[in-house]
Amino acid sequence: MRLKELSYIYKTIKFTNLKTVYHPSESRGYANHGWLEARHSFSFANWYDPNRTHFGALRVLNDDIIAPSRGFGTHPHSNMEIITIPLKGDLEHQDSMGNVEVIKEGEIQVMSAGSGVQHSEYNKNDDRPINLLQLWIFPDKQNATPRYDQQTIQDLYTQNDFFQILSPSSEDQGVWIHQNSWFHLLYTNTTVEKEYRLKDPSNGVYCFVIEGSVHIENQTLNLRDALGVWETDSIFIKAASQTKLLLIEVPMIF
Repeated sequence: MRLKELSYIYKTIKFTNLKTVYHPSESRGYANHGWLEARHSFSFANWYDPNRTHFGALRVLNDDIIAPSRGFGTHPHSNMEIITIPLKGDLEHQDSMGNVEVIKEGEIQVMSAGSGVQHSEYNKNDDRPINLLQLWIFPDKQNATPRYDQQTIQDLYTQNDFFQILSPSSEDQGVWIHQNSWFHLLYTNTTVEKEYRLKDPSNGVYCFVIEGSVHIENQTLNLRDALGVWETDSIFIKAASQTKLLLIEVPMIF
């Protein structure tokens, strides 16, 4: 059998085996604490759904709105990679490693909790709420030395194409974590059709629409909808103009 025929058979098998899970925005958990309005893509705090505990190594994806000058007091974490992406407003961070930082809209922050760390997070602004995404990833090693980093996303930005903001390597573009995981953003100002090829074909990718709308693997996604895809080496994306899409590639077995 010729190589071209084998390649066709391989791609057909990959397509046939492809698996997806659709999470519409309204299916997320919801809590309103007055100072905090939170939406949970996966079981968190008092909201529990046995079918929504994680997507591979992605344990938490919270979409939080925090009132002016309010926030989370000092609390502990361990053995978790915690990533924060402010969408609107500025977040003040303090931790037991001695870091005192402000994470601004257009930046990404990572804290490897490792063997244990305590931190607090507050809305730096006293005149407007902050909206942020916070994600937790199960690490690939236990009790690592805690660490902190943040970078400006604008420095990595490419219009109408995927740009990487997180990876497993400190030598690569963006921040890094202790896991075989990559985050990419896609920002569009026109209709775009792109193929995203997974960095590791054994991984899955969780696609979360920050703004706008996309069409992925026969599924239309609108504001804050999500689609998990695995058992494939690539996905095809058609994004409308003025769309912001976050791609979270993670191991499905860890």
